[in-house]
Amino acid sequence: MNSFEEELAKSGKLVYTTVGVSMRPLIKQDRDISIIGKPDGRLKKYDVAFYKRPNGQYVLHRVVKVLDEGYVILGDNCLRKEKNIREDQIIGVLISLVRGGKEIDLNSFGYKFYSRFWYAVYPVRVIFMKARNLLGRLYRKCRTAR
Repeated sequence: MNSFEEELAKSGKLVYTTVGVSMRPLIKQDRDISIIGKPDGRLKKYDVAFYKRPNGQYVLHRVVKVLDEGYVILGDNCLRKEKNIREDQIIGVLISLVRGGKEIDLNSFGYKFYSRFWYAVYPVRVIFMKARNLLGRLYRKCRTAR
């Protein structure tokens, strides 16, 4: 089996169904097909990067800041930003998304609005997600105390 890097080098793109919840609500596991292409130069803010962590894990998350030495990256459904993602860790960039057999235009006004709005409300989402997690833990603790 080819690695993602080999497949991208050979065919110019990767087509796969994403696993995980880190890019919800944009990308849903077992529903959407992600198409990854080779980066055309440096990534830009709001691009969705496909990269490899030092532990070998492949990740698809959004660039939220471009630095001279790399990127700050955040999953749409994540609380913590990943800092110091180096250029050499970047394998590809999301070039297309297919949902229900229809391609989502990543250059459309709707998609661009979503990506900018979703990051703009990040501070509110952090508060909401932390509160939800706390309430969930309290609920589970109350249920087990019975």
